[in-house]
Parts: sequence; C-alpha cells; structure tokens
Amino acid sequence: MSFGEDDGGSEVEIETVRGRNWPTVTQFSVFLENRVGQLLEVVRAFQGSKVKIVGLTISDSADCSIVRLILSHPEQGREILSLNKHAFAENELVAVELSASPNAIQELCTALLQAEINIHYAYPLVGNPRGRPAVAMHIDNAEQASRTLHDMGFEILCEADLSS
Repeated sequence: MSFGEDDGGSEVEIETVRGRNWPTVTQFSVFLENRVGQLLEVVRAFQGSKVKIVGLTISDSADCSIVRLILSHPEQGREILSLNKHAFAENELVAVELSASPNAIQELCTALLQAEINIHYAYPLVGNPRGRPAVAMHIDNAEQASRTLHDMGFEILCEADLSS
C-alpha cells in the first residue's frame, strides 16, 4: 500500500490495483484443440526451463479443451506460452495451504461459507515446497477470502512460495 498526504498534512491510506495487499497466484488457461497429444505439447514447452507445473486441471468438451495451469515462475511461463504460440488467458487465484487436520477441506469451505464467499472452482497444487497439501481456488472476492482465511489460521500462498 502507498501513503500520501492530504491538504491537512495527515497521512491518507491509498490502495491501488497493483499495490493490493492480498497475495494471489497466476493461473494460465490454455486453449487447445481436443486432439491427442495437445497436452503433451504444452507440458514439453516448459522442458529445460526452470518453470514447473505446480497446478493442473483440464476442462474438456467435444471441440476444445481448457488446460488451467499454475506455474512456479509465471513470468517465464507467460513468455514460453507466447513463444510457442499457445492461446491463453490469465486469472488470479487464491492458494491456501491446508492443515494436517483430517477435516481441512471442510474447515476451508466452512470459513468461506461463513464469509459468504463462493468458490467457482478449485484444484490441488502439487510440489508445495513446505510439503503440505494446498489448494488453488477461483473465488468471488480474493481480498475478502484471503483476509477471512488468514484470520481463521490458514496460510495463504503467494507466487514466491511456489518457486522455492
């Protein structure tokens, strides 16, 4: 967050879109023809780079597929996808580390329900450097969800956590 001064000389808190105060991770939605080998082509594009796929889900239809990826190094991943001429879009997701509790998913869903936050979709992350299970979620209000989950004791992950 940035701070400025008003006419009276007192500090005024100013929040900008780029200077938001909640962590997110970047999801790449890659659009593919529904043909054999298309997913392998995308996965191979990252071979030899430091970019690792830490989250993956696929939505399939008769004509096309959408592969949703969370990458360890999104800036380099964006460049690789562009250089390989893959059509993609980007979204910001909230990534949450789960506790060792056998009811961790239930606790997560309960916390979001209490805050009246809807989960549009979610999928697990693989290779969390801390060795704990984690989930990435596309939700209604990332800022409110992050605050709520943090207040309930959940660890919110950022992109730096995925690149360690």
